[in-house]
Amino acid sequence: MKNTIAERIQDFLKQFPPFDVLQKEELLSISSQVRVLYVEKGESIFTQDMPCHDEFYSVREGAIGLYRNVDNDQNLVDICDAGDLFGLRIMIIKKNYRMSAIADEESIVYAIPSYVFEPFIQENKEVNKFLLGTFASHARHDYTETEKGQRIDNRIAIETTKDLSALRTISYRKKPTTCSPKDTVEDIAKKMTKKNTTYTVVVNAHKHPLGILTDTDLRAKITTGLYPLTSVVTEIMNSPVITYAKKLTVAEAQIALIRHNISHLCITKDGTRNSKLIGILSDHDLLVSFGNNPSVLIKEAKKVKKLQKLRYIRRQVEKLLETYLEQDIPTPHILNIISEINVALMMRVIALSLKEMPSPPPTKFSFLVLGSQGRNEQLLLTDQDNAIVFEDVEEKEYEVTQRYFLALANKITKGFHTIGFEYCPAEMMASNPRWCMSISKWESQFRDWMTTPTQESTLLSSIFFDFQHIYGDTFMADQLSDVVFEGVHKSNRFLSLLGVSALQKPSPLGFFKQFLIEQNGEHKDTFDIKTRAMMVLIDAARILTLYHSLKGVNNTVLRYQKLGELEPNNRELFESCAKAFRVLIKFKTRQGILHNDSGRFIRLNTLDKKDKLRLKRCFRPIRDIQEVLSIRFQLKSLM
Repeated sequence: MKNTIAERIQDFLKQFPPFDVLQKEELLSISSQVRVLYVEKGESIFTQDMPCHDEFYSVREGAIGLYRNVDNDQNLVDICDAGDLFGLRIMIIKKNYRMSAIADEESIVYAIPSYVFEPFIQENKEVNKFLLGTFASHARHDYTETEKGQRIDNRIAIETTKDLSALRTISYRKKPTTCSPKDTVEDIAKKMTKKNTTYTVVVNAHKHPLGILTDTDLRAKITTGLYPLTSVVTEIMNSPVITYAKKLTVAEAQIALIRHNISHLCITKDGTRNSKLIGILSDHDLLVSFGNNPSVLIKEAKKVKKLQKLRYIRRQVEKLLETYLEQDIPTPHILNIISEINVALMMRVIALSLKEMPSPPPTKFSFLVLGSQGRNEQLLLTDQDNAIVFEDVEEKEYEVTQRYFLALANKITKGFHTIGFEYCPAEMMASNPRWCMSISKWESQFRDWMTTPTQESTLLSSIFFDFQHIYGDTFMADQLSDVVFEGVHKSNRFLSLLGVSALQKPSPLGFFKQFLIEQNGEHKDTFDIKTRAMMVLIDAARILTLYHSLKGVNNTVLRYQKLGELEPNNRELFESCAKAFRVLIKFKTRQGILHNDSGRFIRLNTLDKKDKLRLKRCFRPIRDIQEVLSIRFQLKSLM
């Protein structure tokens, strides 16, 4: 007799990795042993610190939030929806859960027994690679902590290029620093200093590794006075060591360092502690092996002397972004990493441009990036928006001073263009005299926009008020922020007009819940995801941030998180807005990479039913946040 339920589960799972690489009979065998869970909104599947279940999970319908308890508050780490896997610790390290899984809405979840799936991990390299990559990405998330409660940094990064497989063999150092069990700590410290190394491996007469001593051990055990310098090394070494054979893969190295919370692996002849030590692998070695690891890219950017090299690094960033999306890294993590690299690249362009100038700047200045760059939300290479603010000078010196900074701005914007940032079609760049002014003229400009708002000034405000200082004097940028918040409180009409602009954005859906597409022009028959969905969420977050005088919070997701703290009665709505924005920006980025464009205009016939449903789910909070703006600022009377 056919198992109809198992066949339905099979039909669903085969759409998603790693199940899509399994044979039909294999997947049906797994599906026949899957439990189907119906989870109410707010119900937990598992909670932080509880022992691992004997199964992992796949979302069938709905959404499951992964939360970490920090200072007794639930911090959202990621959202899992259709096809996403979670609860994978049982398949990797079988220790207590480090996050809670809670239904964000009514959901259906498949519970897959670990013992049923384990054989496929051993037999199928693609399955093995996918689960290792997924687990590593979760383990390296910003909110992940070690078993000792210490936050893990990004020194050990997930595999980040398509051409460097997680299963390739990794290089290691073949002449490790060693010592005898009889050596004293003082002798070892001198040896480590002389060789400029951070470790030494304690070996016996047969060169078998007995333990390891790192500079961290010296700080924790010697400098604190717990042990004297005359101690024998075996008293303070870490033992036993973790050993592997020389054909260690990248994925194995990553998981081993994470699982054991260590910084070094010993490479021995046969992979055991009872054979000769032939090498050492550190977390730093793992990082250096990645050509486009974020830390490596930032360090390289700071040393570059030619713009063409920066262009190469920016191309590596594009590969990094693609891989992050493929491995479904949480959106906030992607935004933070890509933004940090972009800022490092822009700072280097500015520094190189300054070196090309015939003389140093005549006065202090601040270089600002605006719009999506200012909000740290620019993942794809789009056009540049920037400005220069320079210190006030005597009126007779103003023209000469501005001319200098315009010349500098021309070099900078040209440099940005060289590395991949297109020129702004509307010339909202520091090379335009209108956006290269003294601090007092900028202050006057901002006040004019707020005291006598027009359609143009409202549009410009939405771009220029999301600025971020990236080079030069920070004080002037702070001054401009003060002017904005002072002006907002003096002019209720300004916030109201910003609110009207947010309400007048075209709706994403029609009366019958169909997507509303562009009716004419270059992008006819496409869906404008930016204007019809993302901009409403961006605008609303900015307006409410100004209303609450939240300084220094530019990112849309962070704004909604802060707003949730300030308005507990609207917390659920703000969380929904943040979640929707995370999904939309990732969706737009994937579309941009797929079609080699900005991802803004989407041809709906290229989307499957699942993607369309995911998009529509993101539109739910848009109408609600517009209603909040309408009531709070009494906007219906202005429309």
